[in-house]
Amino acid sequence: MDIVSLSQRRYTTKAFDASRKVPAATLLALFEQLRNSPSSVNSQPWHFVVAEQDEDRARIARSTEVGFAYNQAKILNASHVIVFCTRTHMPDEHLQAVLSQEAADGRFHNAEAKVGQDRGRRGYVDLHRYDQKDVQHWMEKQTYLALGTLLLGAASLGVDATPMEGFDSKVLDAELGLREKGFTSLVVVSLGYHSSEDFNAGLPKSRLPAKSLFTFL
Repeated sequence: MDIVSLSQRRYTTKAFDASRKVPAATLLALFEQLRNSPSSVNSQPWHFVVAEQDEDRARIARSTEVGFAYNQAKILNASHVIVFCTRTHMPDEHLQAVLSQEAADGRFHNAEAKVGQDRGRRGYVDLHRYDQKDVQHWMEKQTYLALGTLLLGAASLGVDATPMEGFDSKVLDAELGLREKGFTSLVVVSLGYHSSEDFNAGLPKSRLPAKSLFTFL
């Protein structure tokens, strides 16, 4: 796979073909890519809500009714929609669950390694919680890493995608009961296949030239 060509081909879809659905096997591959996304100190402060049925995508689209109506069709006509959620806090039970999973997956050669990993991760959490006081922002940055993983992964599988911040998070959080579960919505991503009405599909990609982006020391 030519990853450069893949990055050049990927774009944000503006109109979906409502008649086309992403195959189940393709979705499972995308979900596994999401699960394997990188995060700082393997903190994994995310959750993903997936909507496939018309009525479920309509629930998500309600968050665009006021102020973001231009995004409604992108949600309603998509094959699937994923709501990227971030934790509202970093609870001890989550840190314990991550550590236990690492142990089950054979990440530690001895007890000291397990203790060191736990201490190091908690040190970063406390750094952002107490010293820099930006733990929420820190966790959101990890969730955006997962977003990048999904977008490139979707392109590699021939699936079109549209990431959207244009929605009312309060409305969506209430609709999905996210805050009661310790999460808040961050980004909505529609997946599917573009329609003939997607003007963006035929436009050339535009990025700043490399000389203005890179400094080589």
